[in-house]
Amino acid sequence: QVQVVESGGGWVQPGGSLRLSCAASGSAFSFEAMAWYRQAPGKQRDLVARISSGGSTNYADSVKGRFAISRDNAKNTVYLQMNSLKPEDTAVYYCNVKRFWLTSWYEYWGQGTQVTVSS
Repeated sequence: QVQVVESGGGWVQPGGSLRLSCAASGSAFSFEAMAWYRQAPGKQRDLVARISSGGSTNYADSVKGRFAISRDNAKNTVYLQMNSLKPEDTAVYYCNVKRFWLTSWYEYWGQGTQVTVSS
């Protein structure tokens, strides 16, 4: 029932910017945590940034100072503003959301959106 849809990916030159959006639908309650992960070719999927329902954030060391995660709880949408992009940021970016309902935790993933940083 819950659907997670990312958008905003594409190609950008080094030093450029992109903003990713992730809309989560199908829940009457806000998600406790929303996050962005990324997976580069031949690499594992790693956490990029996470934001709690209260607005607390965590970032991977590689993106600190360049990326900013935010959320709109009314819209169940999370954003990732990416500035000063580097070629090593090239990856498929995935949205992840978590919620607690009744007695269980539930986790959902988006399909991913490609970000390519090159000259």
